Amino acid sequence: MTVHQVIVVGGGPAGIAAAIAAKRQGLKTLLVEKYGFLGGMATAGLVNPFMSTLGAGGLYQEFLQRLTEWQAAEEHTFDGELAKLVLDEWLTEQGVDLLFHSLLTGVKVEEGRIKSIKVSGRGEELTLPASYFIDCTGDGDLAALSGVKINLGRTSDGLCQPMTTCFQVGGVDDSLMPPREELTARYKEAKAQGRLHNPREDVLWFRTIRPGEIHFNTTRVTGKNPVSLSDLTAAELEARRQIAELFAWLRQEVPAFKGAYLLRIAAQIGVRESRTIQGAYRLTEEDVLSGRKFTDAIGKCSYPIDIHSPSGEGTRIATLAPGDWYEIPYGTLHTSTFGNLLVAGRCISSTHEAQASLRIMPTCMVTGQAAGVAAALADAGNLPVSQVSVPELQADLKAAGADLR
Repeated sequence: MTVHQVIVVGGGPAGIAAAIAAKRQGLKTLLVEKYGFLGGMATAGLVNPFMSTLGAGGLYQEFLQRLTEWQAAEEHTFDGELAKLVLDEWLTEQGVDLLFHSLLTGVKVEEGRIKSIKVSGRGEELTLPASYFIDCTGDGDLAALSGVKINLGRTSDGLCQPMTTCFQVGGVDDSLMPPREELTARYKEAKAQGRLHNPREDVLWFRTIRPGEIHFNTTRVTGKNPVSLSDLTAAELEARRQIAELFAWLRQEVPAFKGAYLLRIAAQIGVRESRTIQGAYRLTEEDVLSGRKFTDAIGKCSYPIDIHSPSGEGTRIATLAPGDWYEIPYGTLHTSTFGNLLVAGRCISSTHEAQASLRIMPTCMVTGQAAGVAAALADAGNLPVSQVSVPELQADLKAAGADLR
């Protein structure tokens, strides 16, 4: 079996960027993914479009360019099915080794280092050693299994943002599609009459890149633990119940949907928030809203704090000053526990509020790219990831197209 210098767990936006970045720096790289395709929330989760933010350079821009060349994207809106093909081509061209259908089930730790991980699937169990590991699972699975201290949800009660299963509808008469405000008004009336049962306060929909298709991000499952198997099961069932109810209502009461059909439902419920690691630095709400800049910055973001109520209706939006951004410090990507573990994506070290900004897919790719480059620098010097030269890391990221000062 090939021994890899770095193993990336999780093939979503963060993991894709981490794996490509590490490979381009010369590391023998393995990307482990639980599904049979890449993309994470962009494909399995059907999350669309990419949210707008300053600072999403580097590999995110390359991804957008590839999608555009495949005629799979229009600005920030993209086709999730074509994205699977784009990612297959991209990762294969880059020479990243892939292992699909592989669920992380164990971690071997010795003397403050992760020696190997264990993955399972189809009755097969593999032990995979590496010099460095990058957790891009979104839920911090690798970090948690290793014994890293983690946080879950908001400080007051541990509740996480609600989960949402996205879905898409075809056969919509675009000429009859009502404005968002009108559709929401009808939705609220149906809720008040007891004909719809969904704690979300409005109908969130987007157009796709094709006529006659509408994308919905409007189911809401509250009060469930995203890292509990029983709660996840209940959440999947409840979200699909909401989809069935909402789709039937649309067909019956909204003329644009009279001849519509259910095009696709996400393969898994979308999780906005679950575990975050306790890293060397924890990004806070104050850091985000004040546009704080850091000497060890590895990326930046301007997306607002966007908190869907963990307990019911309502969405809190808190924006930065126009044209401003905050920086994400390298200290949010590593811990004092293990010298060979990096974390990227929505589970980096941050508070409930700060995570509600940085969790978007473009920023996950930014942190993933930084983690991949950092792993290569650590490997070159045989160093703990905390001792990587930050100026060298920043220089390498800038050379790779990252948007840094």
